[in-house]
Amino acid sequence: MDPPEHRQYRNLVSYAFTPRAIDRLRGRVTEITQQLLGEAREPGKMDFATEIAYPLPTIVIAELLGVPSSDRPLFKRWADALLSAQLNDAEFSRPEDEQRDHPEMRRLSQTFEEMSDYFWQMLEERKRTPGEDMMSDLLKAEIDGEHLSMEDTISFCTILLLAGHVTTTNLLGQAIRCFDEHPKALEQLRRQPELMPSAIEEVLRYASPVWRLSRTTKEAVTIAGVTIPKDEMVFAWLASANRDPAQFPEPERFIPTRTPNRHVAFGHGVHFCIGAPLSRMEAAVALPIILTQLPHLRVAYEESPQLFEGRVLFGFKRLPITFEGEGQQPVH
Repeated sequence: MDPPEHRQYRNLVSYAFTPRAIDRLRGRVTEITQQLLGEAREPGKMDFATEIAYPLPTIVIAELLGVPSSDRPLFKRWADALLSAQLNDAEFSRPEDEQRDHPEMRRLSQTFEEMSDYFWQMLEERKRTPGEDMMSDLLKAEIDGEHLSMEDTISFCTILLLAGHVTTTNLLGQAIRCFDEHPKALEQLRRQPELMPSAIEEVLRYASPVWRLSRTTKEAVTIAGVTIPKDEMVFAWLASANRDPAQFPEPERFIPTRTPNRHVAFGHGVHFCIGAPLSRMEAAVALPIILTQLPHLRVAYEESPQLFEGRVLFGFKRLPITFEGEGQQPVH
C-alpha cells in the first residue's frame, strides 16, 4: 500500500510501538523469558530456537493482540504455517493457475480460513465486551470517519501475527550464534552489559534476519547503468547492503561496538518495520538474562543446527546449545 492510505492504516497501530508502550512491556518480556528458561526440558542443554527464540516473540505478540493463553497452541500452528509460506515464496512466483493447485498454497488458504474464522469470533466478542488489547482498539479505530471493515481488521491481526515474531526469532538465534563465534565479544558483553544494545545492532547488520524484500517498480528506473522496466519485481538484498564496504569499514568483521551502524535490517523509508522497537526491546531484555543464567553457553555444532530453508529469512529452525546449570535461576 502506498501513501496516503498506507500512512492512515499504519497510524492505527503505531500507538502500540511507541517508546512508552514498549517500555511498559519490559517486565512482561522478563517474565516470559524467565518462564521459558525454567521450562528447559533437560539440564545443561536445549534447542534455543524452539524453546526460547520462537516462543518468546510469539507469546508477546499474541498477548498484544489479546489472544488467550489457552489458544497459544493454535496461534503457534498458524504462525508455523505462515512462516513456511514465507520460506517457500519462490513457489508462489509461478503462474496463478499453478499456484492454486500447489499443495503449499492449498494449506496456506486453509490456514487463512481458520484464522479468519477465529479472529471473526474473537472480534465479535470484543464488540460485546471490549478489552485492553489491540483487537479491541482496532474495532474502535476510524479512517476518514469510518470504522475498519471486519475483513481489514482480520488482515491487521494476521499480518501482526506474522511480522510480530519472525524477525525477533531470527535476531535472538543469530545473536547466540554470533556471540558463540566471537568469544571475545561475548566476554566483553558479560563485563559490560550496557553494550548489549550496540551488539544487537551489529547482529542485525552482520546476520540480517531478513535477507531480502520484494518490490514492484511503478515506473522505469535506471540504476548503475541498468534500466529496470515498469511493473517489474525487484529483490532488494538487505543482507548485501548491510555488508557494503562503502558504508561499513571491515564489513565482514563482527564488531559489537560498531559506530555508526546505519544498517537496513528493518527496511527503509515509509515501510520501515513498525515493530522494530519491540524487536529491539525483546532482544535487549532477553539476551542479558540468557547470558547470565546460562553460563558457559555454546552452540552444540556436533548436534547439527538447522537454518531455515529459502532465500528470504536468515534464522535457525534448530539451534542446540549447551551450558552449565539448569537455566532456572531467578531474575534479580
